[in-house]
Amino acid sequence: MKCKYACGSMEHVLARRQFLGGAVAATGTIAGGLGWLTQPAAARRLRKDQKRVLVVNMAGGLSQLESWDPKPKTPTGGPFRAIKTTVPGTELCELLPYTAKQMHLLSIVRSINTRENDHGKGRHMMETGRRPTPAAQYPKLGAVVAKALDDRQSSLPGHILVSNGGGGGRNNDAAYLGPKYASITVGGKPPQDSARPDGLSETIDLQRNNFRRRVNDQFKLRRRTAKTDAYTENYEQALQLMDKREVFDVSKESAKDHDRYGKHDFGKHCLLARRLLENDVTFVQVTHSNYDTHNENFNFHLEQLGEFDQPFATLVADLEDRGLLESTLVVVLSEFGRTPKINPRYGRDHWGTAWSVCLGGAGIQRGAVIGKTNDHGTAVADREVDHGHLFHTYLQAVGLDSTDTFDVGGRPVPLADPAYKPIEELLV
Repeated sequence: MKCKYACGSMEHVLARRQFLGGAVAATGTIAGGLGWLTQPAAARRLRKDQKRVLVVNMAGGLSQLESWDPKPKTPTGGPFRAIKTTVPGTELCELLPYTAKQMHLLSIVRSINTRENDHGKGRHMMETGRRPTPAAQYPKLGAVVAKALDDRQSSLPGHILVSNGGGGGRNNDAAYLGPKYASITVGGKPPQDSARPDGLSETIDLQRNNFRRRVNDQFKLRRRTAKTDAYTENYEQALQLMDKREVFDVSKESAKDHDRYGKHDFGKHCLLARRLLENDVTFVQVTHSNYDTHNENFNFHLEQLGEFDQPFATLVADLEDRGLLESTLVVVLSEFGRTPKINPRYGRDHWGTAWSVCLGGAGIQRGAVIGKTNDHGTAVADREVDHGHLFHTYLQAVGLDSTDTFDVGGRPVPLADPAYKPIEELLV
């Protein structure tokens, strides 16, 4: 669906292209270590837990009033009703009937105030847990957990974005953690150029790569740098990925599962996310776009959430049934919410002042509701939290110490913004 209702900002236009089209090839940055997380005892402990993270990004700014925090029969509530869920006393908007049946597995934070109404800045804050600054680049959540939970045994990338047109290209979102932990973008088929050419035998291919490794080893004796290590690492990871290329092929899933998830792109992407998580990919992000509803907010949420609801609920139920939800953090987020005030075009505008996210699995309490907004949803009334609190909470939920530091060139860099703490009452 062509987006005619969005704000039209350059940041939004660029983001939209990324959501729809795929991967931007990126160059490496400085490789860093992870302090205690690289120690053998800690690595064994994390390996045993096999934690994973699934993020569903509701790109453009999902309306909390049409999803997680309905206000029916109020001047700001809009035309939709609230419906009961499997958690007594917790209601969702009627646009989420399937998700309502899974809320005993999930929780809601209804009291977010990031004080940010810009697409790019809001997205940066929710993805990194920090406010943007020209003084530093910070790794996104996927890079942080991919590095922190890396058991050094998986041959698959640990940080994967699922999006239309993704061909396996590497992105530039790991900052000082290095390109090994930057995301790759896939779209439901094996990454491009991941199959050995028909005219190249396995024996010749092995000889070529052995020769490459010998030359690399000789070069490292004289001129080894972080960039040359990253270059070599990329080649080795590409070879490992070729051996498991079919993991990325969602067509290998059964026809029954395709029907359960839906034949549209988001359904296929959720099914692919399940497939990746089952194959121990550490971090998977699926994007559903576009919620930037400055015009016709209610019609577009009716359509968009109608597409989102069943595949997402099916994915949550499948993770629980397969014993994966206990070790998989699931987060449904956006860059901000939408204004309680309905504008003259029947739209809602950008709103970072009082909005919600949904999350569950791993170390998150089930069936909880944290915080609340006032009767009209115009302000947080209880337990205000920010992007920083959420970032700490995500890390704690997968067994990491969010107060720890990265060792970057001998200088400690906080794993998460030290000005914040996790939402303790949301954690098991």
